[in-house]
Amino acid sequence: MSNKKRFSLLLVCMMALVMVLGACSTTKTNPSGGSAESNTAAQLDQIKQRGKLIVGVKYDTKLFGLKDPGSGKVEGFDVDMAHALAKSILGDESKVELKEVTSKTRIPMLNNGDVDMVIATMTITDARKKEVDFSDVYFQAGQSLLVKKGSPIQGIEDVTADTTILAAKGATSIDNIEEKVPGVKVLEFDNYQDAFNALKAGQGEALTTDDAILYGMAAQDPNYEVVGKPFTDEPYGIAVKKGQTGLVEAINKGLTDMKADGSYDELYKKWIGKAPESK
Repeated sequence: MSNKKRFSLLLVCMMALVMVLGACSTTKTNPSGGSAESNTAAQLDQIKQRGKLIVGVKYDTKLFGLKDPGSGKVEGFDVDMAHALAKSILGDESKVELKEVTSKTRIPMLNNGDVDMVIATMTITDARKKEVDFSDVYFQAGQSLLVKKGSPIQGIEDVTADTTILAAKGATSIDNIEEKVPGVKVLEFDNYQDAFNALKAGQGEALTTDDAILYGMAAQDPNYEVVGKPFTDEPYGIAVKKGQTGLVEAINKGLTDMKADGSYDELYKKWIGKAPESK
């Protein structure tokens, strides 16, 4: 082959390569593969084809998600919310598979594809928004303290650097208490039940998390009480994998419909014992 022919062939190959690369660059992709446009609806379509929601909930949080060791049944506000969304999205509230999550595991399990969504007393924060997407607020809580009755700690103002506070790993309550009381001692546990057991064993003076969770603990043992006014604002959101806008929209529609038809208020009263405060 002459040098001229070799040069012409090389030129043709280079032009073909440029065209291929140009075509690839015109299609936006995301880490999960496929176009960004198709992936916004991919998870919702997959859920509908599967015929059930796979939802991460807590198994250790009375009033929101607590597993009965005898029956094995998991009950609570978050669990009922999962069933309500199954009815909204799939037309059948029974089409739900529950998987246990903790404050530490809920984001990894979501991003690993183990669950479609997480409904687990999860506060919406700017830091978490970088990792997952959230629905509208579905429950409004505030951080407080649980102590043994008769404790000198009756509010955040009584907590000092010498106080030992108990908390669950991965919860925003740890950062909040450390910000409110610089130098405070914090012992972290894998879940709330372990933290509550530690409080009853005298390993700390107070347990901190959202007041809604603490009221559930106090209901388990009348020797303990929630003290002081909430010292943070904790809006709970339903988390989904980043970029699943179609699923977020379906969840938000379900929440809107529940609030419009009164079923949200009924669910709130069932577990919290009163109607939600109007904003």
